Amino acid sequence: MATEEDKGLKGMRMKEVAEETEEEEEAITEKQTEPVEEIVETEEAVEEEEIAEEIAEEAEEEVEVEEAKKEEKGEEEIVEEKVYTIPLSRAWISSHQKRAPRAIRLVKNFIQRHMKVKEETLEEGEEGERVVISNEVNERIWSRGIQKPPRKIRVRAAKDKEGTITIYLAEGD
Repeated sequence: MATEEDKGLKGMRMKEVAEETEEEEEAITEKQTEPVEEIVETEEAVEEEEIAEEIAEEAEEEVEVEEAKKEEKGEEEIVEEKVYTIPLSRAWISSHQKRAPRAIRLVKNFIQRHMKVKEETLEEGEEGERVVISNEVNERIWSRGIQKPPRKIRVRAAKDKEGTITIYLAEGD
C-alpha cells in the first residue's frame, strides 16, 4: 500500500513539475516576443507622430492662406469706415418686451441715415441686404435681455464696394 501511495504522490509531483516547466517555457517565449512587439509599437508610434505633424503643418498653412485672403479682401473692399455713438434711448419708449428688437431697428435706421444708403435700394426693399449687423453688436444689445438694452452703443460702420454696410463694435468696447 505504501508503494501505491508513493506512486500516487510521485505522479502528482510529476504533474506539478510538468506544469511548472510549461509555465517557465511560456514566460521565456513571452520575454522573447516582448521586445519585438515593443519595437513594432514604437515604429508605429513614430509613424503616427510624423503623420500628425504633417497634418498640423498643412492645417497651419491653410489657415495662413485663408487669413491672407481675408486681409486682402478686407483691405480692398472697404471704401468708407466711420465710428458712431448711437443713442438707443428711444428704444426705452416702447413696452418692456419690445425694447431690444426696437434697439436693433434704431441701429439700422441710424446707420442708413448717416452712411447715406441710396434711397432707391430702400424703396425696393433691399435694406436687409444693405445693412448687416455683426454678431458682437447684436449680442451687446441683447446682453441684458429683451427688457433692458443699453442706453447707447458705440459702433464702427464699414461700407464695401458693393454698397453693403457692416456694423461692428468699436475698438475698446
